[in-house]
Amino acid sequence: MPILKRSRSLLLASAAAAVAVAASVAVIGSAEAASTLGASAAQTGRYFGAAIAAGKLGDGTYTGILNREFNAVTPENEMKWDATEPSQGRFTYTNGDRILNQGISMGAKVRGHALLWYQQEPGWAQSMSGSALRSAMMNHVTQVATHYKGKIYAWDVVNEAFADGGSGARRDSNLQRTGNDWIEAAFKAARAADPNAKLCYNDYNTDGVNAKSTGVYNMVKDFKSRGVPIDCVGFQSHLGTSIPGDYQANLQRFADLGVDVQITELDVAQGGNQAGIYASVTRACMAVSRCTGITVWGIRDSDSWRTGENPLLFDNSGNKKAAYTSVLNALNAGGTTTSPSPSSPSPSPSSPSPSTSTSPQPGGACSASVSLNSWTGGFVATIKVTAGSAALSGWNVSVALPSGSAVTSTWSATNTGTTGTVGFRNVSYNGQLAAGGTTEFGFQGTGTGPTATPVCSAA
Repeated sequence: MPILKRSRSLLLASAAAAVAVAASVAVIGSAEAASTLGASAAQTGRYFGAAIAAGKLGDGTYTGILNREFNAVTPENEMKWDATEPSQGRFTYTNGDRILNQGISMGAKVRGHALLWYQQEPGWAQSMSGSALRSAMMNHVTQVATHYKGKIYAWDVVNEAFADGGSGARRDSNLQRTGNDWIEAAFKAARAADPNAKLCYNDYNTDGVNAKSTGVYNMVKDFKSRGVPIDCVGFQSHLGTSIPGDYQANLQRFADLGVDVQITELDVAQGGNQAGIYASVTRACMAVSRCTGITVWGIRDSDSWRTGENPLLFDNSGNKKAAYTSVLNALNAGGTTTSPSPSSPSPSPSSPSPSTSTSPQPGGACSASVSLNSWTGGFVATIKVTAGSAALSGWNVSVALPSGSAVTSTWSATNTGTTGTVGFRNVSYNGQLAAGGTTEFGFQGTGTGPTATPVCSAA
């Protein structure tokens, strides 16, 4: 998360390895060439976005590039804690709503950024601690996510909670000192407030495999194993004049946990092979099926927080740089298509089959449908549960597996049995559904995925 106070050495630490990943990236398939970043990304189901500032929306050159090139937006500062709750219990959304409305007017996805971060806390929160702060934190998450319910594609629920250096430990902050479960609590509160937004953890210096990224990896793995709602991990990718040689491998290991990965704050210092590094990042995302999109942190070099480093795709006057062309070409070269569900692990890259769906069961207290990603010897099933004409306080879903198939892992539900007819029950955060409301859970298995319609009943 860019702030001017952050040490540049911290930002560039993740780029210490000088080996470019371009040669190691396998680009699969092809796409018909498009002439803008957003349109090119959309060819494989991805977005290409920009972080924008409400105060610059009156600049015609700025908004001209924004409207032409991008299909996603992120607020630079307008949805952070100090901006949305300047005094305790008094919420203001004027500038955040300006970003939202800009995105809506463009037909773009809007990424919410960020619900909880140890920086840019309002002064009243900085002076709090313990249970009082915990209560204020959770109220903030609930109120802001509720205000934007149904309008935000993905939230950076928690930002930069891990320490730099080789410990792989949590960062010491007033948020962390409310208890080690604060991140889990924040994700649960966000899910309750807006069940359909994708919930992300976001950090910097995690672009390669290192102690910090492994600390995040272990947290995500733990969350998935216990049904804590997390859908995506954001990699800020504030890069210097090199890129970690294991950049793509790092994205893939997170995707293999069953979360989407997103490049959330990309900028690259000018002075090295800027165009080549931008292309390498883009190709890496295109090669990982669960990499759903890329966001650059700003539009023109003059809009960047990295003064003097000229790290963006357009120069001060709004002209396209060589880095722009390298990104556009990488997007148009094609890649793996993003997986249909943000809640399921990516299939084996060897021979994925197209997703298929069954029709929901009509009538009753609830219905369920299944979509599949299948490959030789395995599958991922995503189950969508829909409440009927009355609200639900809990649900059960039965899924019949073909002979020889078995469930190996489950998320956002608990299962009874692993073969034959397997029962799934809601977990604490997704059992209550309003009439007509929906939620999803998923499981991975060996063998062949289910073909029969799942059966849903009220718990």
